[in-house]
Amino acid sequence: MPVASIVVPAYNVQDTLSETIEALLKQSFEDFEIVIVNDGSSDGTADMAEAFRSDPRVRVVHQRNRGLAGARNSGIAAARGRYIGFCDADDLWLPEKLGTHIAHLDANRAVGVSYSGSALIDDEGALLGTAQKPRLTGVTAAHILKRNPVGNGSAPVIRRAVFDAIAYRPAHETERDWFFDETLRQSEDIECWLRIAITTPWGFEGVPGLLTRYRISSGALSANTDRQFATWQQMIDKLTPLAPTLFAKHGRAARAYQLRYLARRAICDRDAGRAMTLAKKSILQSSRPLIEEPRKTLETLLAAGLLYAGGSLALDVIAAAGDRKNV
Repeated sequence: MPVASIVVPAYNVQDTLSETIEALLKQSFEDFEIVIVNDGSSDGTADMAEAFRSDPRVRVVHQRNRGLAGARNSGIAAARGRYIGFCDADDLWLPEKLGTHIAHLDANRAVGVSYSGSALIDDEGALLGTAQKPRLTGVTAAHILKRNPVGNGSAPVIRRAVFDAIAYRPAHETERDWFFDETLRQSEDIECWLRIAITTPWGFEGVPGLLTRYRISSGALSANTDRQFATWQQMIDKLTPLAPTLFAKHGRAARAYQLRYLARRAICDRDAGRAMTLAKKSILQSSRPLIEEPRKTLETLLAAGLLYAGGSLALDVIAAAGDRKNV
């Protein structure tokens, strides 16, 4: 059996899948498999995935469309490694990423979730010059609730034992267990991280470096911010009974951080009205982001105000922070 499995959820990604798989096949740590989960694609994704079967390290799972959480769940169910990483089919891993995480997990037996920072790339794969640089140590459930240091779904490598600890099977499910909540079409990753932090003893810890290339697609970033916030709130409502004290103490601050994050997405998409509305709601929800991260919070307010006033400096304010889409 391979030491590690890399799960690649793939839905209508014929333009980027090959680049993703080729990058994964170049990992310096060689004892791994790649599990591509074709999630009911209607383009050439399925054929492209099948073409990689010529490499014995690549396996392909085909299923009806079940969403990103469903594709990850099927990938976990099929994975044979004792470590499981994830790479979305439009993102990239640097060659040293898998080996770095495995060494980290081997050396730190209490850590269940290892993750790294991510450099942001555009549709063409070019570096944007900005990055997600998360907190690496001393991570608690409160940090995950408020700031999600894991960052994105292509950043972590996780022990199989962690998923064994959180597995459940809804009454209607007949095929395999759930690890990510398939009723959530967004926020499914942070829901999983929070459930791990709340219900298991496994720790979260990052490794230095920007080992993931996280793709930011142009356009339509802010169009669904209302739906994103509603889904995030659905996730909060679901988990609150598991840790009522945590959510009572940090819920308003977490909501303010989420609104600030969505405001920054609206700024990047030049949606002035939505950016200003979200920025104001963030401040009214809680002052904690302003106290805990004054520079970033003030930058967000300034950028939203400049954009609303018709200024062209709004994106420069965000870019100057080196943080265009950092959660």
